[in-house]
Amino acid sequence: MRKIKVGVVGVGYLGRRHAQIYKELNCAELVGICDIDKNKLEEVSKTLGIEGFLSYKELFSKVEAVSVAVPSFLHYKISKDFLLHNIHVLVEKPFVLNLKEADDLINLSRKNKLILQVGHIERFNSAFSSTLKLIKDVRFIESHRLTTFTGRSTDIGVVMDLMIHDIDIVLGLVKSKIKSIEAIGVNVLTELEDIANARIHFKNGCICNLTASRISDESVRKIRIFQKDAYICLDYKNEEAYLYKKKDSSIIKKSLPIEKEEPLKKELKSFLDCVIYKKEPVVSGEVAREALEVALQIQKKIWLKKRF
Repeated sequence: MRKIKVGVVGVGYLGRRHAQIYKELNCAELVGICDIDKNKLEEVSKTLGIEGFLSYKELFSKVEAVSVAVPSFLHYKISKDFLLHNIHVLVEKPFVLNLKEADDLINLSRKNKLILQVGHIERFNSAFSSTLKLIKDVRFIESHRLTTFTGRSTDIGVVMDLMIHDIDIVLGLVKSKIKSIEAIGVNVLTELEDIANARIHFKNGCICNLTASRISDESVRKIRIFQKDAYICLDYKNEEAYLYKKKDSSIIKKSLPIEKEEPLKKELKSFLDCVIYKKEPVVSGEVAREALEVALQIQKKIWLKKRF
């Protein structure tokens, strides 16, 4: 297998991990990283032994694929510039900030026959992937995604920051159009919503209740998927899964076998696999657009209520 020349734009908390993993992967050759913070760039560059650049444009002639891990408002511009230079792109979530930008990147990637993947990492969580074959006629889903306040991603609200992961998972599991959405949320430490709850009603009767908070005193990433006579509980954080099944008048709990592997490593391997073999990404631009559209609807409902 040939090595893909890759770069990383943005070496903050997440981008630094992208760079570290690319250094470990046999199918990747990390040739450069970029950040506008000179001190941070020099630190990561020295640690990884990789050339650093203050301008992402210096990577255009050096890479075949790139990870874009910058603040959300820069996702569109930077991703577009790389696609215009015929470079495959993995852009972190949230995809972009509006549907017009999403459509532009999708059309550009299709036109230039390039991979455009969006970083919805829970798709690569071992707990989720190991239980997919058990998930069938979904009737109700309840998810909780709670974190302590880190000060990161304050340019977006908790819906785009955290809840969008669960929106993406729900849309992938429930094979039905949305009938209606209810949502509430409040801001506490930032100017945008820091806690949010959304209730999504699907036309096939399935209902999903999603809760996200970035000001919790604990970290929780769990989802429960209810089916006829059984439900599955996934713990994304600990990569654990349990099946609860009705038997006579009681409920039997069974721990499901999971082969654990770091989700981000699986995600980056999958991205490069798509580049090498010209495969469709698990989370393509089109798939990410669907989650973005629902997230924007939820945000709109939250802020319309607060306005009135």
